[in-house]
Amino acid sequence: MFTGIVEELGEVLAVTATAADSALVALRGPLVTADARHGDSIAVNGVCLTVVDVDAGVFTADVMGETLRRSALGALRPGAPVNLERAATLGSRLGGHLVQGHVDGVGELLSREPAEQWETLRFRLPAQLSRYVVEKGSITVDGVSLTVAGVGPDWFSVGLIPTTLKLTTLGVRGVGDPVNLEVDVLAKYVERLLGDRSANGVGPAGPDGVVPLGPGAAGSPAEVV
Repeated sequence: MFTGIVEELGEVLAVTATAADSALVALRGPLVTADARHGDSIAVNGVCLTVVDVDAGVFTADVMGETLRRSALGALRPGAPVNLERAATLGSRLGGHLVQGHVDGVGELLSREPAEQWETLRFRLPAQLSRYVVEKGSITVDGVSLTVAGVGPDWFSVGLIPTTLKLTTLGVRGVGDPVNLEVDVLAKYVERLLGDRSANGVGPAGPDGVVPLGPGAAGSPAEVV
């Protein structure tokens, strides 16, 4: 589990194919490797990867075919900057929001609109994720916890302060670049729970917030959501 607060801007040193659909990546990150050990988790551009080896500020991680297909890590090349974050501990401050490091889809930077003290970035939003994104809600872009400033049927926008622009890859992303997206996991759990309730014959809540337990019998017990 992560918080979406990038600790370090690392660098890809090498990407070595280990099979037809997998690779071993080597990344430089002196801060995140300071206490890293074999088997630890480090988020790389929002993707939770397991440390295979660590030495002198460099760690390696295996990237399976599923990860390469469902994230933008397949586009990494030596020299590319990456956002790095160590897994949160129970004593960590939750400066961002709960982030799993499980990418839900790949978006695309559509535009950048600079202002005097910040910059607005608009991203393409895959159709299957649009229902989870709401204005003022949370979303993770390349491992960065952000607040949604605006949202449409196939796009969303965020406002970035100078610190985020300077200390993450979002400051150098160009129009057309792919980005890893992770929506708020709480929205997915709510959707699943409501879907299960409908399947069990529990109808939608009425104007008083009360949801009947039975499928419509008058005087049936009710519960408050």
